[in-house]
Amino acid sequence: MIKTEETHFITSATSHPGIAGKENEDRYRVTSLLTGRKGKTPSVLAVLCDGIGGHRAGEVAAEMGVTIITESIAAGSAHQPLKSMTAAISRASDAIYSASQLDRGRLGMGATCACAWVIGDRLYTANLGDSRIYLLRERHFFQLSTDHTWIQEALDAGIITGEEGGNHPNAHVIRRYLGSKKPPEPDFRLWIFEGEKDEDALKNQGMRIKPGDILMLCSDGLTDLVSDEEIHAVLCNHPIQHAPDILIDMANHRGGHDNITVLLMQNPQKKRTQRKRRWVLGCLIALMVVSAFITALLFGWRWLSVKEEDTQLPPSVTVTLPAATHTAYPSLTSTLTATREAAPQSSITPWHTDTPSP
Repeated sequence: MIKTEETHFITSATSHPGIAGKENEDRYRVTSLLTGRKGKTPSVLAVLCDGIGGHRAGEVAAEMGVTIITESIAAGSAHQPLKSMTAAISRASDAIYSASQLDRGRLGMGATCACAWVIGDRLYTANLGDSRIYLLRERHFFQLSTDHTWIQEALDAGIITGEEGGNHPNAHVIRRYLGSKKPPEPDFRLWIFEGEKDEDALKNQGMRIKPGDILMLCSDGLTDLVSDEEIHAVLCNHPIQHAPDILIDMANHRGGHDNITVLLMQNPQKKRTQRKRRWVLGCLIALMVVSAFITALLFGWRWLSVKEEDTQLPPSVTVTLPAATHTAYPSLTSTLTATREAAPQSSITPWHTDTPSP
């Protein structure tokens, strides 16, 4: 059983129905979990579902998808994330399909799906349809997921070019989605480097999330109208708290013909790392100051000891001066006495009175 707690990521999300008057069929949820054998490893799960355009009750399918996937993963195990996400997505798809068969008003309902699950500092992703997952790392912007649309398949096959795909009548034909009669296969390819093959992209699952990284989940209402380059510029130049609203405003000013959802998650460990570095640096400086103080103390004590030894004099010093060479001067004796309490004293033998002065 996975416990829940407050997310250790900085999150910011906004969902808007657009300005075309369409009912909002987008749904999303961010859940923080405690995983691991002892339930002490923090993780955060983000799920975004977009009701498929043109299908009935798309908002019901999206709500069911977000709820069932989140609850299924929270009740499962984090030891094998891809298997847990596969089971959750399959369960949600079957439930949506069954519900569509019971109510003729919901017949054919479905939803796209984009999941990002960060366990500790490891990222695992899964997606169906054209809701996307992006990564911003050190001002580099990557689309991690693959669209499951007729347009993307035609581009991969070389049938059409990128310029032709934008206005193609099959631009929104979804090839994989929640609620299909046949259980959909989640796409676990996670693209980072150019020229990667499918097996390389699959091996990228479990990649490390670095301090400062930003994950973005969004519906096609954004990417149809705002380019990747423009999204990149907004994320680099605006705080995460304001970026979703800015991106949605850009899409609405260009028509806003579809629902628009932007979900951002930032790894805040960069600040913690900086605080840790400052703490270590402060400890080193304090250690240097203490070492310098002890060294100065020892040096001063040694210096005072040597100085005291040099200044100590014997209690009495007698100095005998050599006799004068002139016969008129007898021997001259001077006695110096030095103590700490009295000044030096001297005594001089007086001249003989019977010696005539020169």
